Amino acid sequence: MQDPEKIKDYVKKRYASLISQPKTSCCGPSVTPVDTSTFHIELEDKRKFAEKLGYTEVELKDLPDDVTDISFGCGNPTAIAELKPGEVVLDLGSGGGIDVFLAAKKVGPTGKVIGLDMTPAMIERANTNAEKVGLQNVEFKLGEMESIPLIDDSIDVVISNCVINLSPDKAKVFRQIFRVLRPGGRIAVSDIVLNGKLPEFIKRDFEAWAGCVAGALQEGDYLQKIKDAGFTEVKVESKRSVKELTYSIKQNPEILQQLDKEISVSPEELLGRIVSIKVKAYKPK
Repeated sequence: MQDPEKIKDYVKKRYASLISQPKTSCCGPSVTPVDTSTFHIELEDKRKFAEKLGYTEVELKDLPDDVTDISFGCGNPTAIAELKPGEVVLDLGSGGGIDVFLAAKKVGPTGKVIGLDMTPAMIERANTNAEKVGLQNVEFKLGEMESIPLIDDSIDVVISNCVINLSPDKAKVFRQIFRVLRPGGRIAVSDIVLNGKLPEFIKRDFEAWAGCVAGALQEGDYLQKIKDAGFTEVKVESKRSVKELTYSIKQNPEILQQLDKEISVSPEELLGRIVSIKVKAYKPK
């Protein structure tokens, strides 16, 4: 595997660059007419794409484009979080703030939502978006999910949208989540996992790490890390293949040649091994 610090540094720089690139999804590099990136999600109709990921028209209608252009990830964790008024929520990898703002409306003025992101530019954009949306019960913090800057037993719900797979140390992330959750608290995450092996050259590719692919675990391993952190009632609420999304792998001749040379697999078969799941789990009371 690549050096963990180099991976984090690349991901941080890559995501900071998304600020100036419209119609971009955080689980994939930006789209240009001559793009030859390993993986990307093409957002020609971002609202329709958002609906595929579980966002409703009602949820999106009051959000500015600065939020929706860069923040879709690979699902809508608030759809399974069952948020209640008065709860305190933490969003890991909050980006432009879409899930923070949706959660804030659900927990209401007596609740609070904290967005954590390791990219200063994203924090700045999210704070700007918060002013546009006009929500007072949100806060954005700069920090890393491997070392969450919050006290123990202070959060009711942790959500995350296609971000934990970016971490080189996912076990530590889940231990940190467990630490900050109150007894009886829960996690609701949307993430990318694998149902089959990836070629080694993709695992070594920084762009594929930033695109939520190279760092993805096998589904069983991902769920086991959640259990190992101490969580119970670990359940996959939904699952969908990324074949339903649009990736540019076919547009890159070098990738096609390497796929054929290393594992004799088609792009379609490879994409069939990459899955988006929504997972829920609880910290024992």
